Amino acid sequence: MSSIPVTILHGFLGSGKTTLLRKILQQASDSNITPSVIVNDMSELDVDGVLISSMDAVHRDKGNFITVSGVSISSPDGVKQLKQSLNTMCEDKRPSWIVIETSGSSHPLPLVEYFKHKREFALKDVITLVDAIWLRDDYQQGTQLIPQWQENLRSGKRGIENLLVEQIMFSNQVLLTKTEKLDNDTVQTIAKSIHPLNVYAEIIKTSWGNLDIKSLNREQNYNFFLVEQLISELRDTVNEPLNLSGKQGQTLVAKVIKDDRPFHPQRLWDTCHKYLTKGVFRSKGFFWFPSRDDVALLWSQANGNVGLEVTGFWRASVILDEDQKFTDEHRQILQEKIDNVESRFGDRRCRLTVIGQVNEVDHFIEALQKCFLKDSEIEQWKSGKTFDDPWPKNIAKLKYN
Repeated sequence: MSSIPVTILHGFLGSGKTTLLRKILQQASDSNITPSVIVNDMSELDVDGVLISSMDAVHRDKGNFITVSGVSISSPDGVKQLKQSLNTMCEDKRPSWIVIETSGSSHPLPLVEYFKHKREFALKDVITLVDAIWLRDDYQQGTQLIPQWQENLRSGKRGIENLLVEQIMFSNQVLLTKTEKLDNDTVQTIAKSIHPLNVYAEIIKTSWGNLDIKSLNREQNYNFFLVEQLISELRDTVNEPLNLSGKQGQTLVAKVIKDDRPFHPQRLWDTCHKYLTKGVFRSKGFFWFPSRDDVALLWSQANGNVGLEVTGFWRASVILDEDQKFTDEHRQILQEKIDNVESRFGDRRCRLTVIGQVNEVDHFIEALQKCFLKDSEIEQWKSGKTFDDPWPKNIAKLKYN
C-alpha cells in the first residue's frame, strides 16, 4: 500500500496560512479532490478551525477535519496530539492527502523528524509563508533579517528572527505573502535577502492566498537528507521560549477575550489607532456591532494591519426575518441552537484571541475591554439608538492599516 502524502503549512503569526488553506480547499473541491486537514491553534479559541470547518470540503462529521488547539503542535504534547489525530483520521477511511496547518509559533523540526520515521506517510512539502509586508517594514525589505538573526546567535538570544529563519531553512517551498501591496522591485529585494537561508527552496510570490494546487502534493518527497545537520544542531532548542527583542521578561502568550456585548464602533476604531503596537503580533476572532447587529464579523489583525470581514448572519436576527418563511419545525431548530449559546443577545457574542508580548497584550486587552457597550448603552441600543460607526458599511472584506 502506498504512503499517504502530507503537506505542512508553516509561517509566523499572521502570515496568511488560513487564507491559503481556504484557497487550497476551494480548488480541491472544484477538482473533486478530498484532502483531510489538521489545524493547530495555540489558542483555546480555535478561530482558524472554525473558519476551515465552515467550508464544504472538510468537516468533523466527515472524519476529514481535526483541530489541535491550546498547544503548539511542535511541542512534545502537541506531537502526541498530532499522532492521536492522525490515528483517528486514518482509522476508518484512508485519506488521499493530509494538509497540516501549524500555529504561528510552531517549529518545523519536530514534525519533520516525526514524519521521517513514519513509512505510512510520505512528507511532500514543508511550506513556509513569509509576510512580505512585515519584512519590508521591520527588516528593511528583508535585508536586516539575517544580520538580526546572526546578532541573536552571538548574544545567545532566541528571538523571533530565529524562528522565522529556521522555518525557512526547513522548507522546500517559501511563499512570500501579501505581495499585492508591494511593487516588483521590493518583492525581488525581499526574495534575494532570504534566498541565502535556503538555496534549495523555491521562493514563490503570492497574492491574497492564491496558489495553484498543482504545485502541491508532487511526486517527489521531502528531502530529509538536506536537514540532517540542522536537526542535530537545533533539536534541543526549538521549544525554548522566544526572547522578544528589546523587551525584558517578555514571552509570547495567547490570551482570550470572552464577552456577549458588542463593541462600540467608534471606540474600537479609536483603540485600533492608539493601541496597536509591534508587541501585539496577532489578534483574531468573531464579534458584533450594535450598528449592524444582524451580521457576524471576523476580526483579523497581524502587526499593524486589521482586517474586517462579514462571515454570516446571527441566528438571532435571521429567526426574526419574516421573509425567510420558516416552518415551525425549522424555527424550533434555529431557536434551540440560539438557546445553546451562552449570551444575553441570542447567539451574538464576542470571542477574540490576542497573541504577543505579555505586557503589550495586556495593555491591548485592557483597551479592548473598554470598547464594549456599557449597560446604559445596551439599553439605548435596545430602544433603537444609533451609534457612530466609522467602519465602512459595505464590506465583504476590509483591510485597514
